[in-house]
Amino acid sequence: MNERSQRDDEILEAIFVEREAGRDEAPGVLELADQKAPGAAVEDLKALEAQGLVSLSGGRIALTESGEGRAKDVVRRHRLTERLFHDLLATGDEIMEAQACEFEHILSPEATESVCTLLGHPPTCPHGKPIPPGRCCGTFERNLRPLVTGLASFPLGAMGRIVFIAPRFHDRMDRLAALGVTPGSTLRLHQRSPSFVIEVGETTIALDPEIASEVFVKPA
Repeated sequence: MNERSQRDDEILEAIFVEREAGRDEAPGVLELADQKAPGAAVEDLKALEAQGLVSLSGGRIALTESGEGRAKDVVRRHRLTERLFHDLLATGDEIMEAQACEFEHILSPEATESVCTLLGHPPTCPHGKPIPPGRCCGTFERNLRPLVTGLASFPLGAMGRIVFIAPRFHDRMDRLAALGVTPGSTLRLHQRSPSFVIEVGETTIALDPEIASEVFVKPA
């Protein structure tokens, strides 16, 4: 990828991230983009507009359909790479972010889907932000065995380490944490029906199937 394309990706990513926070003002986008594309300016936004990737109106900026697709792909690659380095390679935040900023520009579509499958199609990055889903997330077609799986498909009797929890309701995370069910904890799955029974440390815990489906683990 050439320098101009990479710079465009950085700015499109900034537009996407700002929109997630409910902001669409050009100055805020440029301030965020400047962190990875130094000197980002209105001229850059106008160049993206000329390419049909964004639309500008009254100091506000929006992604076009083609811009949306490109921005989503960049954000997806970035956040999947964060998961890869955080969950499986256990690197520090600085290395994780540096690698994510690099990989977001070089991962091919095929490699991106392989990483997503390997990680068990995570819904969020380590910071809790949503990972835009890909085709592999909808079909769940796998060409390799995922290292991270939902507790529902984890083998009975196996030991696993919790990688992430994706609760539908925030208070569930607090209740699970109070029981010691947190990312990084080691568990053993004893039973799936009528409820899931896991052992965490010296504590045996019964989980409702819906809650168990929100716990993702990898073999310990």
